[in-house]
Amino acid sequence: MPNTTRSCLLSALLSAVAVCGGDAVARVFPFGPRHRAVNDLANQFVPFHAHLWDLLRGRADGGLLLDWRAGWGTSFLPDYGTYLSSPFAPLVALLPRGDVEYAVYAVTVLKTAVAAAAMTFLLRRLGPGAWWWAGVLGAAYALCGWSLAEGAYNPMWLDGLIALPLLCLVGEWVREGRRPLLGPPVVAVCWVANFYTAYMATLGAALVLLVRLAVTDSFRVRTLARAAVTAGIGVALAAPVLLPVLLGSRHAHPGLVREFAPVAGTDFLARLLPVTYGFATPAAFVCTAVPLLAAALLFRRDVPGRERWLWPGLCAAVAASMQWGPTHLLWHAFATPNGSPYRQTFVLSGVLVLTAWTTLTRGGETNPARGRPDRRAVAGGSAVVLALALAALPSPVLTPWALVLAGAGLAAVAGALLLPRRGRYGALAALLVTGTLLGQAAATTAYADRERLVRLDDYPPLGPEQERRAAALAAADGWPAYRTDPGLPRVAGNDPLLLGGQGAAYYSSHTPAVLTATLDALGGGWTSRGRNLLGPDNPVTDALFGVGARWRDGAVVRTDTRLPLVTVRPPGPPPAYGRSPFRNQELLLGSRVYEAPHAGACRVGTEVFLWAPDATGPARLGDREVRLLGGRPKRQAAMASLGFQRTPGLRPSLPGPGALGCLDHERLRTAVTALRARAAVSVDVTPSGIRAVLPPGGGTAVVAAPAIAGWHCEGAEPTAYGGLLAVPLGPGRTELSCSFRPPGLRAGLAAGAVAAVALLCGAGLRSFPGLRSFPGLRSFRRRRSGHGTRSLPGRRRASAG
Repeated sequence: MPNTTRSCLLSALLSAVAVCGGDAVARVFPFGPRHRAVNDLANQFVPFHAHLWDLLRGRADGGLLLDWRAGWGTSFLPDYGTYLSSPFAPLVALLPRGDVEYAVYAVTVLKTAVAAAAMTFLLRRLGPGAWWWAGVLGAAYALCGWSLAEGAYNPMWLDGLIALPLLCLVGEWVREGRRPLLGPPVVAVCWVANFYTAYMATLGAALVLLVRLAVTDSFRVRTLARAAVTAGIGVALAAPVLLPVLLGSRHAHPGLVREFAPVAGTDFLARLLPVTYGFATPAAFVCTAVPLLAAALLFRRDVPGRERWLWPGLCAAVAASMQWGPTHLLWHAFATPNGSPYRQTFVLSGVLVLTAWTTLTRGGETNPARGRPDRRAVAGGSAVVLALALAALPSPVLTPWALVLAGAGLAAVAGALLLPRRGRYGALAALLVTGTLLGQAAATTAYADRERLVRLDDYPPLGPEQERRAAALAAADGWPAYRTDPGLPRVAGNDPLLLGGQGAAYYSSHTPAVLTATLDALGGGWTSRGRNLLGPDNPVTDALFGVGARWRDGAVVRTDTRLPLVTVRPPGPPPAYGRSPFRNQELLLGSRVYEAPHAGACRVGTEVFLWAPDATGPARLGDREVRLLGGRPKRQAAMASLGFQRTPGLRPSLPGPGALGCLDHERLRTAVTALRARAAVSVDVTPSGIRAVLPPGGGTAVVAAPAIAGWHCEGAEPTAYGGLLAVPLGPGRTELSCSFRPPGLRAGLAAGAVAAVALLCGAGLRSFPGLRSFPGLRSFRRRRSGHGTRSLPGRRRASAG
């Protein structure tokens, strides 16, 4: 077996063993009773992968462009490009849908292993060295703190972990003038897989390329131009996904705008050690062997000065850039993240590993006699690591186990580097270094597993109860005749994608601003400052959005007070919402159905609804209790039912200021009956649109879906009616046909096509050398290079020769 293949397999195996071993030690799913359903893993990634399973199996409501399940109908391509466009994502369809959590975990481990193998391949490509050292360093990169603490519950980011070594490899091809046709597709795959971390990886690969050009004396402007063209064509090839994602973000409800504040230097240094955790600090840990070797390069007198200083200088520069506001913004595409502000940390881990490999490289372009670091270099590198650890002592992030494992690892790696290189000593050295890697990475994984459950929001894991609920929702499904809402209690932020049905609940980086505003006006609730929408449980909104069945109190409850998906409203201006959600619901319905309470109590027989968006705590009416969780701007409590008023004069007990509305169900039935008389005769939904046959008479056709950007309707420009998609109807028009195309898709396809043509033309020129001598092309090339008819004779002869 070739040494490179052996190295890659070793790194992949070490990575998988360390991750699974750490999870087993922590007794976390799938190796124990503790679950992994925290934050975005539970809210976004598992539900979106469940929806991808449905798409691949032909069971989804909607298609690649439009999702009819979540958010009452939203654009799906931006979500696909953000969460699901990884080449590994379709693997979830290999397991049963009920095992989607197992599938997501398996994909997470697989991505980590592939990142290790990719980095190992790059190391072997950059210079010769011991095959097992390449495997260990490649695994150390994949098992960095960022991967174990952040990527573990944001598995889409792990595609960036894979992208960095791949893009560095493309940089090597550019530097050597090789594989010009393969480079752009590799860039495109990286950017499609996860554009966010691929952007950071591209910046990191560009810095690595600059260092490589400098240390190999191959710095040329034309090389930089080739790199820019390669990257540009690759990004353009990915434009059909990238542009809809970009414009989807622009149409999204704005998240929290926060100012970047660098962490204390002691905390930064502490996170270089194993077994530390902090949501707002950089997870910069890499196996102790890596910083030791990276620092040892400074003390190697047999290495040319340029190489000896540029690589450690790059590490220092990347670390410093993480703490300075302008470069922080550059790393994050000029927008400070809402969550962890150090999402580029994996790039620091990558350049540290590349620097460590430079220390170990035997032979190479600059010094064929180079070998492993001598005692002086090992001592110097150890002293640097020890100094950094001592400087981190004041940090509260530091744990006793961090010091113990870092000290033991430092001693083991230093000892391994000083052992003789042959025979049993070589095997002992490999055992010491590999043991350090596995021990530190597994312990860091286990510690991060425990800390996440304590510090982050967690949600119920999937189990028999959720499977029973999903089965009941599937049995009650009647789409598109009516919607089925997954109801309460909530399992995650995207319950319609996870459990089934067609509800309002939706959580994404692309939650449309118009959807949040509409739900807010109608009394809906949300968290994450308006991006995580909670489906309302209200008879009026159920009627307006055609909800005919919903999960409530452990069973599916059906209702007959619902409207079809498309209704026709009389001519006139659209409703203008005010501050009261009770009045806003009536404006959209077109009828008065709420009564005001008298002396703080509702009339007997009406249903009592509470609107207290900022209240937190229990609200009671008689023996019925509802718990609210509000407090803007972070979250808003949804309008809640306190049950029917059965006792005259009984006032509810409220946890804070709020307004009451008394719903008269008889009035609601009358209003629904009147609207049904002007509803669509038939409705047909498609994966990317909707068609309906309407009664004659004109007016405005209103679709019970948010008026998001991208809708196109035949015969008329779509508008908004109370935040819903609406189409003015001309006289005699009885048909509605609308299709959805995400903003940016057409321009993205055009950009991708141009890039593909450019790539194919380049392939043609290389495949058919005779084309280069074509007279028109030859004269064009002469004019471009300045060798036209006015050139000097010497230049013409040089050009001809």
